[in-house]
Amino acid sequence: MNSTAASAVCICLLAGCARRLPPPVAGPSFREAAAETGLRFQHFTGATGRFYLPEIMGSGVALLDYDGDGDLDVFFVQGTVLEPGKTATDGRFPLPAGARPGNRLYRNLLKETGHLQFEDVTEQAGLSRVACGMGVAVGDYNNDGYPDLYVTGFGGNVLYRNNGDGTFTDVTREAGVEAGGWSTSASFVDYDRDGYLDLYVTRYLDFTIPANKECFNAAGERDYCTPNAYKPVMHRLFRNLGNGRFQDVTFSAGIAAAVGPGLGVAAADFNGDGWPDLYVANDGAANLLWLNNGNGTFREGALLYGAAYAADGIARAGMGVAAGDFDGSGRESVFVTNLSREGATLYRNDRATGFVDATLSFRLFQPTYPFTGFGVEWFDYDNDGRPDLFIANGAVTSMESLRGTQYPFCQRNLLLHNDGTCFRDTSGEAGPAFQLAEVGRGAAFGDLDNDGGVDIVIANNNGPARLLLNRTSPRGHWLEVRLQGVKCNRDAIGARVAVLCEGQQPIWRHAHTDGSYLSGNDVRVHFGLGSRMQSDVLVEWPDGSSENWSGIHADAIVSLRQGTGRTR
Repeated sequence: MNSTAASAVCICLLAGCARRLPPPVAGPSFREAAAETGLRFQHFTGATGRFYLPEIMGSGVALLDYDGDGDLDVFFVQGTVLEPGKTATDGRFPLPAGARPGNRLYRNLLKETGHLQFEDVTEQAGLSRVACGMGVAVGDYNNDGYPDLYVTGFGGNVLYRNNGDGTFTDVTREAGVEAGGWSTSASFVDYDRDGYLDLYVTRYLDFTIPANKECFNAAGERDYCTPNAYKPVMHRLFRNLGNGRFQDVTFSAGIAAAVGPGLGVAAADFNGDGWPDLYVANDGAANLLWLNNGNGTFREGALLYGAAYAADGIARAGMGVAAGDFDGSGRESVFVTNLSREGATLYRNDRATGFVDATLSFRLFQPTYPFTGFGVEWFDYDNDGRPDLFIANGAVTSMESLRGTQYPFCQRNLLLHNDGTCFRDTSGEAGPAFQLAEVGRGAAFGDLDNDGGVDIVIANNNGPARLLLNRTSPRGHWLEVRLQGVKCNRDAIGARVAVLCEGQQPIWRHAHTDGSYLSGNDVRVHFGLGSRMQSDVLVEWPDGSSENWSGIHADAIVSLRQGTGRTR
């Protein structure tokens, strides 16, 4: 590495962090630690017995370093009572004693205390809005170095600008991104590569409180409706003008050409042309693949490229979505979670022909068949270099096996290990947390204790949040890359990053915060390295330029600034 590059690379070696953090020990892969670390968030569904559909669909969670101290903080989206005239104490499931209404922000005190602990700083931060919240997207839309929040919901969305002093300001109206209606997941993506993050907002149905329909299950009991009871609505695309304002370009960019009951969205360069595309999981309708034309417009190509339906040609109840290179091909494949008795769908990216439904060949149908999946992500939990899968599960209509229980929607979560040629269900050996039956919705992924293992935060519908600390042992070596864009957006969202070792296959990942369901992930790019102790890092920046850094040591958190590496 040359001296200029070396001075621009900030490294936190594991040896330096390990003095204050307990090392992973042999035993369960994950340990549930939400309450003991201060994440005492309880989701409030607001249900009063009228079975309003938004009650069962929320909510999400985000991981972000909002105060710039080097560790991940946690933001939860909260629900509220939808029935007019009712309060939090009037519902079937009142707000539990000690739980506070509104969205909540928890600050990570790892740097200050030397151990993982959170404190609720919601009121100080100005984020205690009470509404029927759904999801949250994370992105530094004004390139000031501090991540901002876009919170979606039923009845309107909110853009919170991070002021850089520990507080946020609601700038929704002046920015022009209200959207309205019922929005779900959202994605910050620089689709036009002008250096500013734009915003894609996934929207669900034309549901309204006055037009609420009565639906029933097979036993004739009142239950939540399926999405077929309502019409889908148009999604929205907002272009960042770079002056704090956004322009609604839904029609001019071609996004209005197709609609669907959207729940999940992930941005990545799926066809390898250097421009970010968008994949949308629709609930009970064909999924959408918005291919970027590179001129400010998109064309919908899911059917043509084999990513609209499963192999049988039938639309699935798409909820969560994850994009990543799971097979070492250098291409972004897509995994979509679906309804119980449908099984999840793996769309393997074969760039020559498009996508192929490879669910059966990678043995992903059987373990996912009994469950309704939501939050999901490719993540390498044992650092062997191959991305694994986690799925947060929970039903949306009452389960026959739980009939007569107070909340008959509970399911356990799934951990699926990538063995290289297929996936193996390792939930049974992953610890007691994977035996919990709850109503999983959002899931966010990131290294909360900076020990090199990716942790998981789960937002349960009408239940407590869960923090699954990664304690897998043994684990391989690792590297976490924090990118700083100069000519592109500040966090280099959309960049492709590769770890290169002579004689070994490159490991490709992409910088993102989107995907999963209603949630925002750690923007740092995590690599499991297996036995690799040192490697080169190649970054393909969102503006099309490429650089590499040589001799990066494993077991470190590394910051790479655009313009300080060797140009390729």
